[in-house]
This record gives sequence, structure tokens and C-alpha cells, in this order.
Amino acid sequence: MSLNERIQKDMVAAMRSKEELRLSTLRMMKAALQMKRLERPIDKAADLDERDELQVLTTMIKQRKDSVEQFTKGNRPELAQKEAEEITIIEGYMPKAVGEEEIVATVRAVIAEMGSPTMKDMGAVMKNAKAKFGDARVDGKLLSEAVKKELALGS
Repeated sequence: MSLNERIQKDMVAAMRSKEELRLSTLRMMKAALQMKRLERPIDKAADLDERDELQVLTTMIKQRKDSVEQFTKGNRPELAQKEAEEITIIEGYMPKAVGEEEIVATVRAVIAEMGSPTMKDMGAVMKNAKAKFGDARVDGKLLSEAVKKELALGS
């Protein structure tokens, strides 16, 4: 079952069970995927591949994380809570994310393989670490912080 079909099926279920937040989030997801599909050239306007779909959902999650931060700073906890709940719903359609411990362990392994890289080699360490994860979902911010921390410890 494609992601689009799964979202459609879950939208119907959310309508039947009167889950307003879930329904509105699923509608936003479907609309974002459709917009991405329409941005493509006409000859490639067929269904998105899984990588494109995940990119759209990752962008949606990132936008909501930024909103949570802004609403929290603006003393609007009810809106921050709504955005956080939307993140949870969207993440349910994403592959399992790599945990912080696994990121740190991989970064340490990459640094060991590369010898003794310095802060100047951060880009290379990041690239090699991302390659180790393959198609797994990795939080770029966590990865960057782990690389900086490990390179600083090694200096």
C-alpha cells in the first residue's frame, strides 16, 4: 500500500471516529504530497517515489518543530501542544528514526576510521556518517552536534 493510499484510508477512519486533529493533519499531509507531485515536470508527474514522500514529511515535521519553539517562546502552550501532536501523527508515517546513542556511536566509528580528523574535516565526517546510515532517517541537527562534540573531544 502506497503512502498516499494509506493516508486516504486513515482519513476515512479519522472521519468516522471524528478525530479532528488527526483528520486535519492527514489532509495537510495529503495536500503537501500533492503539491510536491505537481511541482514535478509533466513527464514525471506520476506518483512520488518513497524518498520524495519522506522528504515532504520530514519538511513538515521540521516546520512543526520550529512552530513549537516559536509558540513556546511566545507563551502559547496550547498552540505548541497542537503542533507537537501533529508531529507525532506525521512521524507515524515515517520509518523509524535513528536514536541519539546510535548516531554518537556511528560518529565515533567514522572518526576512528578516518584517523584523527580535525574540525576542518567536519564536512567529510558528516558525509561518511550519513553514508553509514544509508536510507535510515537521521536528524541532521543531532548528527551535526554529535560530530562537533566528538571532534572537539579528539582535539
